[in-house]
Amino acid sequence: MADVRSAEPAVTAPPPPGAGREARRAGRGAGLRAGAGAALLPAAGLVVALAAWWLIARLELVHPAALPPPGDVLTAFVDKPAQMLEHTWATLLEILVGFVLSVAAGVLIGLSLASSHTVERMFTPLLVAVNAVPKITLGPLLVVALGWGQKPILTMVFLLCFFPIVLSTATGLTTTPADLAELVRSWNASRWQAFRKVRFPAALPQIFVGLKVAMPLAAIGAVIGEFQAGESGLGYVITQYAGVGDTATAWAAIMLVALVSILLYSTLVLVERIALPWVRETTSSR
Repeated sequence: MADVRSAEPAVTAPPPPGAGREARRAGRGAGLRAGAGAALLPAAGLVVALAAWWLIARLELVHPAALPPPGDVLTAFVDKPAQMLEHTWATLLEILVGFVLSVAAGVLIGLSLASSHTVERMFTPLLVAVNAVPKITLGPLLVVALGWGQKPILTMVFLLCFFPIVLSTATGLTTTPADLAELVRSWNASRWQAFRKVRFPAALPQIFVGLKVAMPLAAIGAVIGEFQAGESGLGYVITQYAGVGDTATAWAAIMLVALVSILLYSTLVLVERIALPWVRETTSSR
C-alpha cells in the first residue's frame, strides 16, 4: 500500500516589524534619485555644450563674427531683455497656433486615410509630394499669396508639422494589436464603439510620437516664416541683427528659439505621461 501523508499548509513567517516602512522609504529614495537624475543630466549636458562652445570661440576655430563667445551672447540678451522677450512671445504664439492647426488637420487627415483604403491610395502620394517640397522655397510665394504678417508664417508652420502627425495617426489606427481587435469582434461592438474604446486609445502612443516630432518642426517653421515675412519674432531678430553684423544678438535669439523648443517639447512629454499612464506600465524601459 502506498504511503499516504497528509499535506500540511505551508506556514509563512510574518514580515518583520517596520518592513512596510522600509519599502516605502526605498521607493521614495528611488523616486528622488530618478528626479535628481532627470534634472541634473540635462544640466550636465548643457554645461558640456557651453564649455565646448567657449573652447571653440577661445581657440578661434570658428571666426568670432560667426560664433561669438557665450559671454557676449549673454551680454547681448542682458542689454535688451524686454525687446528679446517681446519677440520671444510673438514667436511662441506663432508656434502654438500653427501647431494646434496642424494637429487638428493632421489627425483628421490621418483618420480619413486609416478609414478607407481608397482614400489612402488616392491621397498618400500627394501628401508625400507636398512633404518633399523644400518649404523654404515656398516662403516668397506665400508672401506674394498671403502678404506680410502672420498668415504666411502660420502656413509655414502648418506645412512643416502636419505630415508627421498624419503619418503617426494613420499608422496608429491601422496597427491595432491583434488581441484587442479580436476582443472587439467577440463583443460584437459597432464600428464607433471599436474606434472609441479600442482603436483610438491604442493609437494614442503612436500619435504622440508624431506630435513630438512635429513640435520642434513648428519652431523651425515659425523662424523660417519670420525670415521671409516677419515683422516681429525671433526669426526677424536674427535676420535684422545678423545683417548689421551684431551676431551676438542674433545668437541670443537663436538660443531663445532653442529654449522655447525645449520647454514646449518637455511640456508635451509631460502631457503624454499624464494622459497615457498605462504606456510606461505596459512597456519595457531601458
